[in-house]
Parts: sequence; structure tokens; C-alpha cells
Amino acid sequence: MRRILKYVIIDIIKNKIVVFYTILIALFAWSAFGLEDNASKGLLTLLNIILFVVPLFSVLFSTIYIYNSSEFVELLVSQPIKRNKIWNSLFAGLSISLSVSFLIGAGIPLLVYAEPRKALMMIVVGVFVTLIFISLAFFSSILSRDKARGIGYSILLWLYFALLFDGLVLFLMFQLNDYPIEKMMVMISALSPIDLSRILMLLELDVSAMLGYTGAIFKQFFGTSLGLVLTFFLLLLWIVVPYVISLRKFRVKDL
Repeated sequence: MRRILKYVIIDIIKNKIVVFYTILIALFAWSAFGLEDNASKGLLTLLNIILFVVPLFSVLFSTIYIYNSSEFVELLVSQPIKRNKIWNSLFAGLSISLSVSFLIGAGIPLLVYAEPRKALMMIVVGVFVTLIFISLAFFSSILSRDKARGIGYSILLWLYFALLFDGLVLFLMFQLNDYPIEKMMVMISALSPIDLSRILMLLELDVSAMLGYTGAIFKQFFGTSLGLVLTFFLLLLWIVVPYVISLRKFRVKDL
């Protein structure tokens, strides 16, 4: 497994697209802090960028990389190597490489400009978002042998979590605005890893007052130690569940 992991990491690091992604994130991060007059505004700007760009790149690059590595995977499967090790190595290689790219691009300016606690929270959230959408990429790629269809599934997942989910939530709140649905919104937010990440950072930046009574409900739940632990547990589930499903399908898939 170590040899496969080493090969995958070296192959990804040499990829010019990953280098471009690292530079792009770095430019966004340094610009966000350089153009704003205080660190909190820079963090909010960077948060919106991270929750839009990082999921898109993670899910698209990972899906394309898996399909492009199909011949390599078939070669490994023909060897006396367990399929679990092959799939785990691909996931670990992509996770380590893209996480390091994010840490270099966004982590350095965050540690330079932001308060240590807020910077650490943003870095952790960014790494979790990266891993979640890599896991969703593995799930998408195992659903179909057709590359175009698999990439289409990945884009649809990103569109749903990044754009459509918020629209559906707003529609629900508008239709049920006569009812006390604030507590229900807490449960609904668990259905989107991007929303969970956004709520965590908004509470950390202490801007939950902008959300009104709903923000108070979020702070009451997510602002506690138990709520924080539960939130990270839900984010961890978003990593584990899609990946485990893809792993089980890969074990029995006819290549």
C-alpha cells in the first residue's frame, strides 16, 4: 500500500493543475486579507471563496483522476493485491495531496493575518470540505464506467450542495414562515456539509446575530462543546459514508 500511495502522491504533486490550484487559492487568500481593512472581513471573504472553489476543484479533479487511472487500477487488480488497499491508496493519495495544496495556499496567509483560533478553525473546515468532496468523487466515479457520466454526477453533487440546497432551504423557510421551523433548520443543515461548515465559521466569527432568531438557535446548538463535537462528527460521516459505499462497490465491480 505504501508503494501505491507514494506513486499516487508523486503523480498528483507533479500535476500542473494541482500547482495552479495551489497558486490560485494562495492568490485568493492573500488578496482577501490585503484588500480588507480588518482580518474578520478577510476571513468572511475567504470563507465564501473556500466554500465555492475548494469543493468544485476537489470533486472534479478527483473524479477525473480516478477515471484517468483506470488502466493503472486494472493493472494493480491483476496483481495479488487486495482491492481494499488499491482503493484506500487512491483515496489517501488524493486526500493528502489536495489537503497539502490547500494548507500551502490558504493556511499560510490565515496563520499570518487571522487570530490563531479562527485561523485553525478555517483550516480544519477547509480540510474537511476537501476530504468530503474527494469522498463524493469516489462515490460518483464508481456509479458509472462512463467518464462523462461520472463527471456529470460530480458536477450535479457540487451544484446541489453549493447552490441548490440553499435555494431549497430558502423556499422552505418562505413557505413555512408562519410556523416555528428554526429548530428544524438545525436538523436540515446537517444534510449539507457546506452549510455545516459555513455555520461553524460564522459562529466562530461571532456574526450569528446577522441570522436573527435562527442564528440564536444555531448558536445555542452549534456554539456548545457538545454541538461542536456533533458537528465534526457529522462532517466525518460525510467523508466516511460515501467512501465506504464506493469501496464496497469497488470490491465486487467487474473491471
